[in-house]
Amino acid sequence: MSLPFYQKFHEHYDRSYRNKDLRTAMSQYYAQEKKSSAIYTHGSTAYSSRSSAAHRQESQAFSQASEASYQQQASRATESSLASAVSRKAVSAYDYGYSHGLTDSSLMLEDYSSKFSPQTKRARKSLLSVEEKENLPSDYIVPIFSGRQVHVSGITDTEEERIKEAAAYIAQRNLLASEEGITTSKQSTVSKQSSSTLHQEEAFEKKSRKVAIREKAERLSLRKTLEETEAFHRKLNEDHLLHAPEFVIKPRSHTVWEKENVKLHCSVSGWPEPRVTWYKNQVPINVHANPGKYIIQSRYGLHTLEINTCDFEDTAQYRASAMNVKGELSAYASVVVKRYKGEFDETRFHAGASTMPLSFAVTPYGYASKFEIHFDDKFDVSFGREGETMSLGCRVVITPEIKHFQPEIQWYRNGVPISSSKWVQTHWSGDRATLTFSHLNKEDEGLYTIRVRMGEYYEQYSAYVFVRDADAEIEGTPASPLDVVCLDANKDYIIISWKQPAVDGGSPILGYFIDKCEVGTDSWSQCNDTPVKFARFPVTGLIEGRSYIFRVRAVNKTGIGLPSRVSEPVAALDPAEKARLKSRPSAPWTGQIIVTEEEPTEGIVPGPPTDLSVTEATRNYVVLSWKPPGQRGHEGIHYFVEKCDAETENWQRVNTELPVKSPRFALFDLAEGKSYRFRVRCSNSAGVGEPSEATEVTVVGDKLDIPKAPGKIIPSRNTDTSVVVSWEESKDAKELVGYYIESSIAGSGKWEPCNNNPVKGPRFTCHGLATGQSYIFRVRAVNAAGLSEYSQDSEAIEVKAAIAAPSPPYDITCLESFRDSMVLGWKQPDKSGGAEITGYYVNYREVIDGVPGRWREANIKAVSDEAYKISNLKENTVYQFQVAAMNIAGLGAPSAVSECFKCEEWTIAVPGPPHSLKYSEVRKTSLVLQWKPPIYSGRTPVTGYFVDMKEARAKDDQWRGLNEVAIKNKYLKVQNLKEGVSYVFRVRAINQAGVGKPSDLAGPVVAETRPGTKELVVSVDDDGIISLNFECDQMAPNSEFTWSKDYVSTEDSPRLEIESKGNKTKMTFQDLGMEDLGIYSCDVTDTDGIASSYLIDEEELKRLLALSQEHKFPTVPVKSELAVEILEKGQVRFWMQAEKLSGNAKVNFIFNDKEIFEGPKYKMHIDRNTGIIEMFMEKLQDDDEGTYTFQLQDGRATGHSTLVLIGDVYKKLQKEAEFQRHEWIRKQGPHFAEYLSWEVTGECNVLLKCKVANIKKETLIVWYKDEREISVDEKHDFKDGICTLLITEFSKKDSGIYEVILKDDRGKDKSRLKLVDEAFKELMTEVCKKIALSATDLKIQSTAEGIRLYSFVTYYLDDLKVNWSHNDTAVKYTDRVKSGVTGEQIWLQINEPTPNDQGKYVMELFDGKTGYQKTVDLSGQAYEEAFAEFQRLKQAAIAEKNRARVLGGLPDVVTIQEGKTLNLTCTVWGDPTPEISWLKNEKSFASDDHCNLKFEAGKTAYFTITGVTTSDSGKYGLVVKNKYGSETSDFTISVFIPEEEARVASAKPQKSNKQSK
Repeated sequence: MSLPFYQKFHEHYDRSYRNKDLRTAMSQYYAQEKKSSAIYTHGSTAYSSRSSAAHRQESQAFSQASEASYQQQASRATESSLASAVSRKAVSAYDYGYSHGLTDSSLMLEDYSSKFSPQTKRARKSLLSVEEKENLPSDYIVPIFSGRQVHVSGITDTEEERIKEAAAYIAQRNLLASEEGITTSKQSTVSKQSSSTLHQEEAFEKKSRKVAIREKAERLSLRKTLEETEAFHRKLNEDHLLHAPEFVIKPRSHTVWEKENVKLHCSVSGWPEPRVTWYKNQVPINVHANPGKYIIQSRYGLHTLEINTCDFEDTAQYRASAMNVKGELSAYASVVVKRYKGEFDETRFHAGASTMPLSFAVTPYGYASKFEIHFDDKFDVSFGREGETMSLGCRVVITPEIKHFQPEIQWYRNGVPISSSKWVQTHWSGDRATLTFSHLNKEDEGLYTIRVRMGEYYEQYSAYVFVRDADAEIEGTPASPLDVVCLDANKDYIIISWKQPAVDGGSPILGYFIDKCEVGTDSWSQCNDTPVKFARFPVTGLIEGRSYIFRVRAVNKTGIGLPSRVSEPVAALDPAEKARLKSRPSAPWTGQIIVTEEEPTEGIVPGPPTDLSVTEATRNYVVLSWKPPGQRGHEGIHYFVEKCDAETENWQRVNTELPVKSPRFALFDLAEGKSYRFRVRCSNSAGVGEPSEATEVTVVGDKLDIPKAPGKIIPSRNTDTSVVVSWEESKDAKELVGYYIESSIAGSGKWEPCNNNPVKGPRFTCHGLATGQSYIFRVRAVNAAGLSEYSQDSEAIEVKAAIAAPSPPYDITCLESFRDSMVLGWKQPDKSGGAEITGYYVNYREVIDGVPGRWREANIKAVSDEAYKISNLKENTVYQFQVAAMNIAGLGAPSAVSECFKCEEWTIAVPGPPHSLKYSEVRKTSLVLQWKPPIYSGRTPVTGYFVDMKEARAKDDQWRGLNEVAIKNKYLKVQNLKEGVSYVFRVRAINQAGVGKPSDLAGPVVAETRPGTKELVVSVDDDGIISLNFECDQMAPNSEFTWSKDYVSTEDSPRLEIESKGNKTKMTFQDLGMEDLGIYSCDVTDTDGIASSYLIDEEELKRLLALSQEHKFPTVPVKSELAVEILEKGQVRFWMQAEKLSGNAKVNFIFNDKEIFEGPKYKMHIDRNTGIIEMFMEKLQDDDEGTYTFQLQDGRATGHSTLVLIGDVYKKLQKEAEFQRHEWIRKQGPHFAEYLSWEVTGECNVLLKCKVANIKKETLIVWYKDEREISVDEKHDFKDGICTLLITEFSKKDSGIYEVILKDDRGKDKSRLKLVDEAFKELMTEVCKKIALSATDLKIQSTAEGIRLYSFVTYYLDDLKVNWSHNDTAVKYTDRVKSGVTGEQIWLQINEPTPNDQGKYVMELFDGKTGYQKTVDLSGQAYEEAFAEFQRLKQAAIAEKNRARVLGGLPDVVTIQEGKTLNLTCTVWGDPTPEISWLKNEKSFASDDHCNLKFEAGKTAYFTITGVTTSDSGKYGLVVKNKYGSETSDFTISVFIPEEEARVASAKPQKSNKQSK
């Protein structure tokens, strides 16, 4: 006989009445009876509970009646008819109870399983899943009751009736499980009534055998059931049964080919059953508008949208919207339909169906591989008032624009996502996102963020919203509290908490009144008669199962203020009951049969509760909590709470009128400051149990102290309408809610709140201040106990804009990748914070299997460029990066986390992308675009750049190049723009292999000339000085002028002089010449891109020089002053260059005021075309020291240039000339291009290297150390011109003088490197530094002796000093705490650890100059886990040491002749002394006369067989065992007969002879 499905696959624990050992199962026979009964064929379950006395009496009466009926019908009754009879009796008895209006558990139908089950009861499985069990509170048991409840499927078809039916299940179960006390006399009366009723039913049974009467009885039973259900409907509150839709399975995105079908599936839970609607691009799908195109199905909770014969128009975003009375929830999926290239429809492509090239990558959100998201018309810091409406919004610009898809818009308040509700609604119009508040509350105050996501890309924008208090109805009353929340709810009470308001109305708040309202009504009632000051209060007097909402009002001496916003509805149910209903929300109305079984037993007086404790104590109330007793029988129990004064034993019952049903209780009316003890008793129908253990003495009063006032209020400037206020947080504050900040105009004495919702943290930005006014500030802390005293007033501060940390950089890209390093690039922040950005810091982290690791710093010193190379990465590892900018105000917020980049060697031939694109000098028809070259140049150097441009809203196939030929400059002035049009730009680099990938986009930028734009102006003064001048009328207070040439800063240029004053600046040319040709630009910082440029080309240079010449006396313009240089062979060249020289130009050469002429010593040359004037000397002698002058005369123009060569300058030049002469001679043979040097490799080895030149095959290289030749295994091939000597594990023995000699038939050259004294120390310091940097993070390892902290290095040197510290104190080494090095492992061993060993451990590796630290926190969970593992290993070691074992003495095989005596002895060990036993052929055997087994002194085992026989042959085993383990030692005994041995021996030679023949 098989069990029904619901008994096979579900578990059910009657945890309210019995422990795990007493759980029983129904017999198979009883299961068949229920399965065939009329009640269960309707698919319902029933529940009942009764007292033990009534249960026994009813069982006895029914047993007699059923036995008589069975005997009368035995001749013609079958098993099925018996089952039918029992079921009809069940229906009749059920109807009888309801027809008499009896809902008491004593009159409900009995569970008959005990009468028919011939089998022993088995433990039943639980109907609760493991997850559901874990969600249940550990201190409360879920009561499950047995009985009957008729449920008819198909009758209550409407949604409302199904809800009511579900509610009826809860109420009916609660009523049936009610445990009102029943007196013994009542039980006796009920027993008699039950007995007589069952006799009447026996008579009815004889009449009901006819079909018509049986059907009539069933109809009457069904009618009674429906009437009782309707009666319960009128008493129930259904809110707690409803829950909003939730997607169990969300639809998945698909990419399919044209003409294929696609199905989107989703599964939704919720009650009432949600209605699912499908949308395409936010438009509902109408299956009737396109017959056969869409098929929408909903079966068994699975909802399907099938799209037949997909075409390109089906590429869209699809949404499944699930809605019921509790709310709406949507899930999105994208369908991308791909077309084969050969089938591309050109007409539809150009018509707008798609404008992307087919080769472009397809993403889940369309055809763009990257999206640029910008916000226009953004909402700013906003101010509202309670009760008003407010709307926040901004326009979202997405580039490129894809009409088929819409972005995902999400709003956040203080980092928490916002969902549409009755208080707030979100709206997306296609290009504008809006957040609307229909009724502002102070709870709405906070930082609001809009995040727009498009595919894998998103951008966000934030601003603060302030909500001021509503006008008080009575002036002087306090403002309304906020954040009313229900903390704890059960049958007997609900704890309400709230936050105190910032405004008290001018007088201290005396307390708070709490109001409640039952859901579905408008009647508010006050819960407390006297105001409570503590911001938590337990509300009692609730009706079980009803839902309530709450509000709070503050009161001061003036009156009562406005009420707070109402709380969310909460039901007066135990948490376990809520968890059970939530985990099985559909059981009552799905028709699922849930059956439990109870055994009729005698009534048991419950035992005492356990774990009684005071969970909360204030001056107004005390909350007790306990666990139900283990011994309580099968009935529900009530609790009685008792109290007594701490100094007496006079116990008084607190709840005399109303028993407590939940294992928690709130006590009121206790004397403040008085000490009490409490205890609890359990009660059921069998009596009142013993009391629990009394609690510790509890003093009535607030345990939570009001926090102390904050300190050190420091205001700092932020903007022209806001100030940043920081403070020291309150010391020793418990359960801190936050802080309120108030501001006052200095000297006014009037304080205004800056925030109406407490803020956490020691910093807040106060907005809405008057520009130019001086303000003072004060702060107070708040927790549930109240508000602290005000802090001291801050110093007055004038409200005006100040510098701030820069905004985050963005668009992090990988510019080049190597095996162990990567080069990153990024865009500089949009906001510099009012000061120049001084550098950037880069962080990185590993991403393993999609799980990111911890962040690490990439650079200790800030980098100035928008690119940085990160070294020491792991090859083929995925990384993410963050970048933060810094200025004098501090370090800004880090950028958004970059996408994942894989560290691997780039082998592509073309260059990488240029980076750091920026635009300036924006005009209505032009702008200047600048960029930096790619970090990765490909296999050959970059030869130029291509610049592309398109309109911001254009498709990606509309890019057009601005230059047909690659340009070498890293800037371009873009001409011929359309005024008012928004553009984006990109740059591509080219080398011999081809064009590389494009850069990130620059823009969008609108081509427009802003009002007040001015241009650079060139001027020449009367002295002929040429300068560029610029004026700006839109400068910020911290703005500065920056000049550049060809868009490279000219800050250090000696040829230019810059002077700035006010809003004007001037750049003066010291000596304008050909090298000054270029584009000069001036930018104004801290403005919206104000800049201008001026081009000085050759023509302009000529014009300016002509003007300068006209304004000054004429001179011969000099391009280069007189200079000297040493040529290759040591010759000396004096030269200068004039701008131009005519044919009549003359030059006089002067040395020490004497003219010199051309001869053997001097050679002169004048090139009048280039203006170069030269004089050559073969060598410099001592008498050549002096002053050299070239005097020029060209018509009226004159000029001269002088060079002074005396003293050290001349000696240096002479020495350089002599050196070059010798160098030229040296380089005629093999020589060193770079002399011997050292470096420490990443493996901490020392590499000696040098670079050689002019070598050939016969050239030899020999290495020496301390004049002894070093044997080198490898022969140098000189291919790369680098010669190296690798010294592994460098130590003191490797110090000395190293020399390398390079020689062949043309000569030799040598290079020496001294690695002694200070040079050796410097090298050892670098080696130790590399070793210290190679140290791994400290790890925690548990051993049998204790806990070990360790780190690995590449190798260890004694020069590397290791210091350990514990909690910033040096570790004192003892026998218990030891430090050492084993191989490459540096460790700290803590034997037998104690709690005092917890804390922060630091290992410092000192290389002689710098210390490098590794830290590990051995506290909290880390210490507990390590200590637990140490205890386990220690116990395992003890067990292994004391485990029973056989130490030796037994052979593996014993061969013995028959009739001999066998004696074996072995030694046994174990503590405690082990027990031994013997096995023969895997079976136990004992000692006898033939085989004597002895075990002496607990150490020696003797095995003796007297007169062995062949039957003694076999496998034997000695088994030793104690509490730590066991061991078996096996040996084999082989008994042989001598005659057989001789015969076998003689048989072997004969056999071998036959084989040899």
